Amino acid sequence: MVDLPAVQKEDKRVFFENAQMDEMAQHFVGNLYRYRENIVVPSSNGPIQIKTNEEKMIEKTVESCAFKSITACVMGYGLGAAIGLFSASVNPSLTDPLLHEKKQTAREILRDMRKTTHGYAKNFAMIGMVFSGVECTIESYRGVTDWRNGTYAGAVTGGLIGLRAGVKAGIVGAAGFAAFSTVIDYYMRHRL
Repeated sequence: MVDLPAVQKEDKRVFFENAQMDEMAQHFVGNLYRYRENIVVPSSNGPIQIKTNEEKMIEKTVESCAFKSITACVMGYGLGAAIGLFSASVNPSLTDPLLHEKKQTAREILRDMRKTTHGYAKNFAMIGMVFSGVECTIESYRGVTDWRNGTYAGAVTGGLIGLRAGVKAGIVGAAGFAAFSTVIDYYMRHRL
């Protein structure tokens, strides 16, 4: 057998020439592994927290237009159901006793309330989903968060709602919804 020369382990000293001093310095300084290369984060605003990949993934999901639209749809359905239930409860659906009409049963009243509540809920869900999706898409395209995004989204949403009744109603709906969105956005941004 041929004796191969022993490969010597490369001795990498970082801080000192003396091996013991260098080992002690590395122990106190910590490892040399960098989590992110070439990152400069100013620490003047407090302690620095670098987000993990899971936090970034959740943040990206929550900030997506699809998530915002679905959230607005669900919340709009809930708000519409509440308004529809209130509207159905104050609806004058009583019969006139002088006309000898058949009185409504409790089942018929509840069925009518359910129909009204569900109708309001669907409309609010659709409006919330369309407005939120269009606003998020416009904001992503423009790259700016300002009052114009809500105004443009209101015009598109109002126009789509009004188009069911015709072109003139679509134009009026677009103008009205855009104005309403602008006023609400102004109030929400400038209130104290």
